[in-house]
Amino acid sequence: MSTPVNPVNQYLRTDRMPHIWCSGCGLGTTVNCFVRAAEGCGIPLDQISVVSGIGCTGRVAGYLKLDSFHTTHGRPIPFATGLKLANPKLKVVVYSGDGDLFAIGGNHFIHAARRNMDLTIICVNNFTYGMTGGQVTPTTPIDAIASTSPYGNTEEPFNLPHLAESAGATYVARWTTFHVRQTTKAMREAIQKKGLSFVEIISPCPTLYGRRNRLGDGLEMMQFYKENSIIKNGADPREVGLDFKGKITCGKFVDRDRPSFLEQYNKRMAETFGSSFQPYEGVL
Repeated sequence: MSTPVNPVNQYLRTDRMPHIWCSGCGLGTTVNCFVRAAEGCGIPLDQISVVSGIGCTGRVAGYLKLDSFHTTHGRPIPFATGLKLANPKLKVVVYSGDGDLFAIGGNHFIHAARRNMDLTIICVNNFTYGMTGGQVTPTTPIDAIASTSPYGNTEEPFNLPHLAESAGATYVARWTTFHVRQTTKAMREAIQKKGLSFVEIISPCPTLYGRRNRLGDGLEMMQFYKENSIIKNGADPREVGLDFKGKITCGKFVDRDRPSFLEQYNKRMAETFGSSFQPYEGVL
C-alpha cells in the first residue's frame, strides 16, 4: 500500500516543521486555505510572492515554499509595494496579523488602498498580540481583557472591512477559520482581483485571547464561530463591526473595479508625453 501524501505538502517548507503555533491556533487552517487557493487561481506559483511582518501570522512566510519575505514590524505593505513596482508581473500577497497591519502598519494599509496598489492583503485577526504577551490591538473588542487592559478594553476597535472599503480596496471579504471552503474561495478571488484586495480571517488564539476572556480552547472558539456567524454577502461594510462575544458578519462585501496604481500612472504619463512615452513595466 502506498503512503498517503498531504497534497499541500509540496507548497510547504516541511523541513521547518513542526511549526511554532500553539495548539488550537487557526493559523495552520489559514495556510491550508491559502495554498489550495493559490493552486486553483491559475497563476504559476513561481510568480506569487508572499510578504509578512512580525508576529504569529508573520511566520507564515517562512513556512511557504514560495518566494517569501519576512520583513520588519508593520512594514510588509511598503516592502510589497516596492516588490510589485520592481516586477509588476508578480502577484504579491501580504500575509500578516491585525497588530502588524493595523497598528504600527495602519498608515501603510490606508495609502496602499488609496493608491489601489495591485496587492492581495490577508489579515488573520485574532484580536491580540499573540507573540508578545497578549496586548490590546486596534481590533480588540470593547470589554475584552488583554494584558494591557486587565479590566476590559475601552478603545473603539477598527471595523476592518469598512476601513478597507472606505480607503479604496477593490475586493473586501471576511470569514472565520470555521469557514474553510469560503475562505479558500475568497483568497482565490482576491489573488485574481486587480487592485488592492483584502481578506480578513477571524482566527482563535486560545493561549492568550481565549484564555483571558474565558472563551475556551481552540475547538470551543471554532464552535462559537459556527454558532454566531451570519453570512451576508454584499452587506454594507459600515454595518459589520464586531462586538465582544457578539455575532460575526461574514461574506464578500465589496467586489468592484477601478484602475490600479500603475494603470493610472501609465495613463497620465501617456497623456502628458504622448507617443514618446513607453509604459512602465518594472525594472526586473
